[in-house]
Amino acid sequence: MSDEIEMARQWLAKARNDLLSADNDLKAEETPFDAVCFHSQQAAEKLLKAYLVAKGKPYPRSHDLLLILERILPIRPDAERLRDALGILVPYAIEVRYPDVADMPSEQDAREARAAAEEVLKWLRNTLAEVFQASRTGDGASRSY
Repeated sequence: MSDEIEMARQWLAKARNDLLSADNDLKAEETPFDAVCFHSQQAAEKLLKAYLVAKGKPYPRSHDLLLILERILPIRPDAERLRDALGILVPYAIEVRYPDVADMPSEQDAREARAAAEEVLKWLRNTLAEVFQASRTGDGASRSY
């Protein structure tokens, strides 16, 4: 297995943690909708960066999902279909983290953000299946992504 695929798997694992946080928050008695939106954006960002890493390409040190998409398009033009989903998530990178910058997202916003992140996850799974295949850990165990 290449170092790039292993590093992409690490990005995927981090993205899945963000998705888990978003899902757990959505199930909570008191749901922090801003946190769901933030974690959904973070998951999408890490998934896109996982793609670039797997392809041996540098990723921008930016939270701008559309900028990251522009780095992917020359390699994978069909990623254009993610633009609308990424557009939903863009405001949740920074603005939602501060009380005086953005309005509090609603439940509908949070569910829409989570669905957008899921669209990116499905795209990556269909595009780079090898990143999702089980790998051997240092202790000989298998780990699935």
